[in-house]
Amino acid sequence: MSTIFLVLASFLASSVEMVEALTIVLAMGVTRGWRATLVGVGVALLALAVVVAVLGPALTLIPIDALRLFVGTLLLIFGLQWLRKAILRASGYKALHDESAIFRREVEEAKAVGAVVRAGLDWYGFTVSFKGVFLEGLEVVFIVLTFGSTQGSIPLAALGAAVAVVLVGTVGVLVQQPLSQVPENTMKFAVGLMLTTFGIFWGGEGAGVHWPGADAAILGILAFLIVWSFALVFSLRRQREQQLLAARG
Repeated sequence: MSTIFLVLASFLASSVEMVEALTIVLAMGVTRGWRATLVGVGVALLALAVVVAVLGPALTLIPIDALRLFVGTLLLIFGLQWLRKAILRASGYKALHDESAIFRREVEEAKAVGAVVRAGLDWYGFTVSFKGVFLEGLEVVFIVLTFGSTQGSIPLAALGAAVAVVLVGTVGVLVQQPLSQVPENTMKFAVGLMLTTFGIFWGGEGAGVHWPGADAAILGILAFLIVWSFALVFSLRRQREQQLLAARG
């Protein structure tokens, strides 16, 4: 049970981050040229590999209960942030994430910047591509390492992330357009639910809680969060509609 959720959570979270990174890379490649853009992507991937090489072994030195308490707390913080934003977007209180609009903004900013070529490389395209891939990739690395080390299977978590990277990257290369049709808020909703669920489960285990049904308790926690999340969306959506009607009247 936990293994399935582990791979699925890694895949969904990585997909969201890679869609956002892809938008930046495409904007830089189209407007600034692909050479500097791809060099920036390559350097970012190397930097992420170093982070994994340093942090991965370090996490294995922490006692499992302390690790689960620490990771559970972090996942709960991140998960609740993702969940909060997804609920606000679903209820109309926050604008949906628009990759097409972000792509257009990145293109306009890239066109407005003059040529900054040193050593045969456009440093603006390189820097923006590096920053976009590295920052989005850091979240993927965090999810893979924390999920994998806590569950004792970093390769499985990495598998979910790798499939997401290959899938999003392949689609991006084929269409060469921002993936604006991807239901990103739905994916973020799912990721927020999973991160929060694992945060509660692992944090509780680290604090000495013995969950009834062991790993099966994950389903119970997830179901509880789903019910409350949709109840909040329904309540906030009605509140939003009433506010709009009052403003029109």
